[in-house]
Amino acid sequence: MIKKNEKLGMEFGRKLYSVRESYWIFYNGIRTIKYMIKCEKNNEISSIFIERVMLAVTEVNKCAICSYAHSKKALDAGMSNEEIQSMLSGIIDTIPSDEIAAVMFAQHYADSRGNPTREAWQRIVDVYGISRARGILGAIRTIMIGNTYGIPWSSFFNRFRGKPDPRSSLFYELSMILGGILIPVCFIHALISDLLGKPIISF
Repeated sequence: MIKKNEKLGMEFGRKLYSVRESYWIFYNGIRTIKYMIKCEKNNEISSIFIERVMLAVTEVNKCAICSYAHSKKALDAGMSNEEIQSMLSGIIDTIPSDEIAAVMFAQHYADSRGNPTREAWQRIVDVYGISRARGILGAIRTIMIGNTYGIPWSSFFNRFRGKPDPRSSLFYELSMILGGILIPVCFIHALISDLLGKPIISF
């Protein structure tokens, strides 16, 4: 028999990220966002490619505010409304063949709660090369930050309109909002890790 919380998970997305998980998601995002920016600047990855990756992650995490924001960005980048809606429904039939591996890795990354397998990462490196692979990872981790914090923040404000995220609670939302005081610590942690040359991904 399927329990109520399991039904919610299937209908609205996975269990929300904890405060502890959010710290590491922010830490990883800060460390890799520069690779996404660099790849886009050097035309190694197009803006529409980045939006497809981000929509794939958002589809897994079911963040309403990120779905709205990145649907608009995807439209501005040149994606059709039909493709956007398909991606947000988990359908990837319309994705260009050379981007499918990245989108599937993005889904795997989100589905594994930021803990992809070594084999999955190596495939991305083999397909795209290390520079583009890092850019893809940066895009994934950037939207992971947005999803992780976007859900509790939007749920908190929607709660006053009687429309909170059914996976959330007031206690959870306040915990995540107050957990934001750790962000400066996270920045310093990420900076020190970069200075020490620590790997950007581990298994």
